[in-house]
Amino acid sequence: MTARLPEPMHAAAGFAAHATIDHASHIRQAPARLAAAWRDPAARFLPVREAQCMIRDGGAARLSADELGQRLPALEEAIFLGLEAGAPRFAIRIGAQEEPPVPGHFSGLRELLGLVPEQDAALLAYARAMVNWHRQHRHCTACGAPTRATEGGFVLGCSAEACGQRSFPRLDPAIIVLVHHAGRCLLGRQASWPAGRFSTIAGFVEPGEALEDAVRREVAEETNIRLAQCHYMGSQPWPFPASLMIGFHAAAASSDILLNDGELAEARWFSRQELATGRVLLPPPASIAWRLIEAWFDAAPGPATAGRLRDVASPWTAGASPGRA
Repeated sequence: MTARLPEPMHAAAGFAAHATIDHASHIRQAPARLAAAWRDPAARFLPVREAQCMIRDGGAARLSADELGQRLPALEEAIFLGLEAGAPRFAIRIGAQEEPPVPGHFSGLRELLGLVPEQDAALLAYARAMVNWHRQHRHCTACGAPTRATEGGFVLGCSAEACGQRSFPRLDPAIIVLVHHAGRCLLGRQASWPAGRFSTIAGFVEPGEALEDAVRREVAEETNIRLAQCHYMGSQPWPFPASLMIGFHAAAASSDILLNDGELAEARWFSRQELATGRVLLPPPASIAWRLIEAWFDAAPGPATAGRLRDVASPWTAGASPGRA
């Protein structure tokens, strides 16, 4: 009996992939509505300090205007994220040396992998990505003049009237793929990783490249494996700083591995039985890499393994990327 083809992960996969916020673009495009949202007593503000988000009571810190007091910035300096259960949400930037305005602490998103509620992880990733984009685009990319935020922080326009350049939030698409062949899957290990730690193949999509072509290129560049077919499985936002991981399963047309470009220190084919021993360290369960491996593993025919992947495998600890970094 052959393994059944895994079903696509119809919902977005993993950490930061379960947003419940309504982006409410109709509000950010109407200055009067945006100002009313700012004044709404139900409005809450998510502080971001450099690459860290504020955490309180085990989740995202949603602070009121009263809690922020004099540290509440002007509307023009905040970023309107949207509506959460009908209540306005804004991201605000906190200075690098500032302490939390109320009891709580700042933490990097990597350290929160799998530790905060899914909807909070998505909201924090969104806030962090937007604040990071603002921080990196203080000046016009065309003429160097300072930029000015409009539309609730979703447009950064050049302040020089003669220029008129406008910038929009950046997103870097990257593919991530679980390659399989004859009942085994292909995993790789970076040189900086300890022995026994493996993950899926991943890489950025290049200009003018279709996603499927990026899958084939990355796999060939890193392992010399040719692919027969690939199909989409799911996606995961990964704001480090602005990636969107787009997940695939791919069937290999060859099996001889050659490490072509030096990105991987090791690449191997693994059977389900090998992964079930727990001796291979796999990505964290909150990552799309884990979800891709899990979908393949759990699609085994009959009693091919000792159970579901999450019951038998050993993931590495939080703090890694959904792919390789």
